[in-house]
Parts: sequence; C-alpha cells; structure tokens
Amino acid sequence: MAKESIHLAGNYDSLDIMAKSAKGSWITDIEGAEYLDFLSSYSANNFGHLYTPLIVAAHNQLDEATLFSRAIQSIQLKHFADDLTELVGKDMMIPMNTGAEAVETGIKAARKWARDVKGVKDGNQNIIVAKNNFHGRTTTIVGFSSDEGTYSGFGPYTPGFRPVEFGKVDELADAIDANTAAVLIEPIQGEAGVIIPPDDYLPNVREITADNNVKLIFDEVQSGLGRTGKTLAAENWGVEPDAYLLGKALGGGILSVSAMVGDEELIGIFGPGEHGSTFGGMPFASAIGSKVVEILRTGYFQNLALERGVYLNERLTELQARGLGIAAFRSIGLWAGVDIDPSLATGKQVMKAMKERRVIVKDTHGSTLRFSPPLNITTGEIDFAMDAFEDSLKAVR
Repeated sequence: MAKESIHLAGNYDSLDIMAKSAKGSWITDIEGAEYLDFLSSYSANNFGHLYTPLIVAAHNQLDEATLFSRAIQSIQLKHFADDLTELVGKDMMIPMNTGAEAVETGIKAARKWARDVKGVKDGNQNIIVAKNNFHGRTTTIVGFSSDEGTYSGFGPYTPGFRPVEFGKVDELADAIDANTAAVLIEPIQGEAGVIIPPDDYLPNVREITADNNVKLIFDEVQSGLGRTGKTLAAENWGVEPDAYLLGKALGGGILSVSAMVGDEELIGIFGPGEHGSTFGGMPFASAIGSKVVEILRTGYFQNLALERGVYLNERLTELQARGLGIAAFRSIGLWAGVDIDPSLATGKQVMKAMKERRVIVKDTHGSTLRFSPPLNITTGEIDFAMDAFEDSLKAVR
C-alpha cells in the first residue's frame, strides 16, 4: 500500500487506505480494493459519492460560470438564497464555504446584534456554548473547546464564551446575564459521540432564550440536511432557533459549501463590507447548493434515513445483547455513536480492525465509534458493515 507524501503535514492520523475513486457507498483504493464508507466524510457525503443528479448539475454549471466576485450579483446565488431560505423557513442567508466559517459568521452576527439592537456595550458580549462541542478549527472556536488536543498550544484564546454542560438546562439558564448575545449549540453533539439531549432540553432552551432576549443558534453542519431523518435535526423536537449554521452535505459531496440561514433581525445586521467571502456563494457552489435543496424538498433521503436508521438500530441492539463488548450506543436516523467496553479495546483498535474488513468508520473520545453512512445505503450494505463490526469485536478480544 502506498504511503502519504512525506511532504504532507502530519495533522491527520489517516487509515492506511490510499483512495483513488468512489461511487455510491464505496471507496476504491489504488490497488482496486473496495471499502464501504460508513463515515460519509462526517456527513459531507450524505447523498453518497458521485450522486448522479448532483454531478450533472455540477457539469452543467461548469459550462456556464464558476466564480464571480460579490462586486456583482449572480442569478445562481439569487436562486440559492431563495431556495435555501424556503427550505428551512427563514428570511435570509449569508453564503460561506466551510462549516467553521458559518460558525464564525454566527458568532459575529450575534455579537453585532447584541451591540446594535440589544444595547450591550461593545466588547462585553458573551455567548453561551456547550462543553464537549465541536464547531470547527479556527483560533476563536478552539478557544471554547473542551478537547485538549483541539485547543492546546493555540492560545491566547478569544474571550466572551461561557461553556455549560450539554443537556443541563438549569446550568444554561444560570449562565445568562444582561450581556448574553446568544446560545450557540449543536442540537446533537456529533464529534462527542452522537450525544442526543433529553427530549425537553431544546424546547426549554428555546423558551429560556426567548424570555431573556437571547438569540438561539443551532450548528447543524453535521446533524442537518437529512442525517437524522428530518431536514434539520431540530425538527425532531419541534424547535426553531433564530438561525441555523449549515455546511458539509450542502455541498453535495462535490465542494465545500456553507451558510448561515436565519431571521432578518439577526442576519440583516451585516452592512456592506462588514462580512464576506471571495468564494462564498460563487455560481458553482450556488448551483450545487440549489440542487441539494431540490433533492431534500422531495423528502426521499430523509425517509431513507428513517427507514435504514431503524434497521441499523435493530442490528446494533442485537449485537449489544450478545455481549460482544458494546457498552452503550445512541442512534437517531442514520447516525450512531457506539461506546466500546474500554476493558475490551479502544475505539481506534476496533476502527482499524474494521478497516481490515473493508469498512471505514471513525473513532472519537477514546472508546467511541461513529457510524454515519450515506443516506442511500442499502440494508445489505448495513449488514456488511455490522458483520464486519461483529468480527472486529471478536478479533480484538
């Protein structure tokens, strides 16, 4: 197997797979071996690899235009803004490129709204976040991370963030004061191991923020756009925030596309020149984003996530009952966090064993594996993955 270039920085501990091509739920390496992708690039490939309608849309747009600066208007961006805001039921959007950029946009919007509308003195704005969050890798964002490997060595850190325990509504309420601009949370914590909150948590957070004139911003970069069986994860609890942060699957597995989508009072806070991006909303990205919206409007992938998610849950329940070393698991739609008994193995050991059985997953937080296959994966492919998982658990005993 070929190794990564010695000229490539070592900021990733990649599996020993030299990928060359992909289609649907499968990745092929340079030697022709096929691997079932049970990770979907952390939900960026929700529609699988090279999903035909998206590839056609990309090719069509390449023949027309790829990049205009925002110094002029583009019809593709107009359509994208109209389509995305209609899909999520919000007033406005601001296009960016990466999930982290969408989060930074949310932070800036909340702070400026707090100063200009709420009357908080500039520099005193605070934002409440959840411990064990993952919102990206910028220097501002890592400063309020709980993961030492994410933040250590990158200080000094940006002030103005108050971390509280995820799922503990009383602690969140106690952290709010007159200077609080927003609560920024993931409805489901993905990197932490698919941590699903208590059913009353998000509704109570919505009520508390509304009562205290605090904006509520949901980071749905991983959880959104079909992954949980709903267009947006927040729909599982009937909660609507003031803004959503979207990314990953918004680019259809073709390029990086992100956006902040929300109420006019919050997103309309930006004036000309106060925020922007050279590539954010470019025609190529906008055309793909609009096609993603069109696909999601049908509900087809959301329904697949629900149906196949039930099957994945059944298989995991069966495996856990057989005493193979699954300490616990959490699942919603086609998304699962599986805790391996730490006395048996680490998550990384099981991940590597599954790679040997031609299945790609990812470990997190020591003993947890994350399963997030393409939403159009078949039940037969789920069986392939679960059989490999079972064999891997036996192999590491």
